[in-house]
Amino acid sequence: MSATHEGAVVAQFGPQARAYVESSVHAQGADLEALETIVRERAPAHALDLGAGGGHVAYRMARHARMVTAYDLSSEMLASVAATARERGLDNILTAQGAAERLPFETGTFDFLATRYSAHHWRSFEAGLREARRVLKPGSRAVFMDSYAPGQALFDTHLQAIELLRDTSHCRNYTATEWIAGLGRSGFGLIGVRTWRVRLDFPSWIARMRTPEVNSSAIRALQKAASAETKAHFAIEDDGSFQIDVMMAEAAAG
Repeated sequence: MSATHEGAVVAQFGPQARAYVESSVHAQGADLEALETIVRERAPAHALDLGAGGGHVAYRMARHARMVTAYDLSSEMLASVAATARERGLDNILTAQGAAERLPFETGTFDFLATRYSAHHWRSFEAGLREARRVLKPGSRAVFMDSYAPGQALFDTHLQAIELLRDTSHCRNYTATEWIAGLGRSGFGLIGVRTWRVRLDFPSWIARMRTPEVNSSAIRALQKAASAETKAHFAIEDDGSFQIDVMMAEAAAG
């Protein structure tokens, strides 16, 4: 499995499972607050956290859903999620392992789905979206949260480059336009899109993924050599900390 893209994702994230459970960037944020408001209003019977990672979406949804399934490629991530759920007294979280493009669930299994910071690792973006639609009952809600690529090629190239250097399992950050079009082609009706800016502290961003020093140095070299426009867009600081764009798209399964 190590030769496949999925194997690369597991190799990158499995050893860092606890770091992602404890990461403040992943454990909090305006998008999580907005998600919880939606889940509270919908009170789903069975929600899916697609690409669960550290489980922060699952923990939020478990407060208001009858049952939540946390789904991820990494067994180590899922073990950490299960352990954390037990620690928090959340006995309504189940775990399941696999790829986003091949969900092992019957059609129409869930009545709510959320995914956060996962899609930029999927081998096939639209295959993942189509599977998300398939496992949802018609009319159910889905919330898609991820960092997104700027529309300008200059900024897009910089973002993809530093993401890949930091994490070699990175596939692609998609633009907001690509997200909206992909959701439409996959059978979702867009309800609304919200965006935020998130500051990433460079030392902890690198440490969380245990990025090799040679790669970290290459990122800093790219930042220092970047154009004035690129530095301004990403608000690059002296120590390499910077800001990214994050979006949340709410959609209904058609």
